[in-house]
Amino acid sequence: MKVKVGVVQTNPVFFDKGKTLDTLETIVEKYASKGCRLLVFPESFIPGYPRGFDFGAKIGSRTDEGKSLYAAYYVNSVATHGKDMERLVELSRKTNTYLVVGMTEKQEENGSLYCSMAYFSPTDGLLGIHRKIKPTGTERVIWAEANGSSLVTFKTKIGKLGGLICWENYMPLARMAMYQKSVEIYIAPTADSRPEWTITMQQIALEGRCFVLGCNQYFTKSMYPEKYLKNVTNDREELCPGGSVIVNPQGKIIQGPLFGEAGVLMAELDLNEVIKGKMDFDVSGHYARNDIFTFGVRNQPDIKIEKDLF
Repeated sequence: MKVKVGVVQTNPVFFDKGKTLDTLETIVEKYASKGCRLLVFPESFIPGYPRGFDFGAKIGSRTDEGKSLYAAYYVNSVATHGKDMERLVELSRKTNTYLVVGMTEKQEENGSLYCSMAYFSPTDGLLGIHRKIKPTGTERVIWAEANGSSLVTFKTKIGKLGGLICWENYMPLARMAMYQKSVEIYIAPTADSRPEWTITMQQIALEGRCFVLGCNQYFTKSMYPEKYLKNVTNDREELCPGGSVIVNPQGKIIQGPLFGEAGVLMAELDLNEVIKGKMDFDVSGHYARNDIFTFGVRNQPDIKIEKDLF
């Protein structure tokens, strides 16, 4: 089976959930008309990855100004259940396109924020949400940690989907949690724009014998609204040059990496390449050596099967 995919490298309208959703909708409609069945958006695309912000936090103290900034971020984050999710469900349905959207998600029952990616199906709506199990560095000031129930995977009409966010991809056991579900299209939204990240994406493709869609933002300092510039500690104009990339199961780059500009990488994936790659290496099959090693994940869900798949 072949499936055309698009990896979206662009910027949100920072801290403005409504306008960012408008931007997202325009992009989806454009690239769905070009034949993309799957579109992937970067880490915390809604309402933006707060690069350079410290939210007034130091060890032992938090400022009132920083807490007010967090409150503004919270207001513009996406509720787990609400009109924003419903809008994305409807967009997926009307364009007949699978969507994977990076977002800061608020679970209103507990008041915490999560760095999440939500999966949408044209027929099944919201398939599920992966929440970052380990925010990196000072991300921990604003994002809570999820548990094993967040390590979701999906068997869909366009293949088996799963993935991890940013530096979760450096956690070998988290990757193995994806591999053991035989993920065919591995999705990796990120805020890491280093050239070394490209090598990580190639390694995962080789290790998992899967297609890898690495997705980042392109973001400059001037894209921040004026009122937030005082919170940005970075002096560079180009805060995130991008680096989105699409890699095949042999670790070969087939699109990208895209640096220094916004854009959408498109590629047609032949899922038969996944099977061919497993002839000589299958990390969860004949190369697993289950007679030596055991592996388990607490609370990881079974792969969710899309309705009417067969």
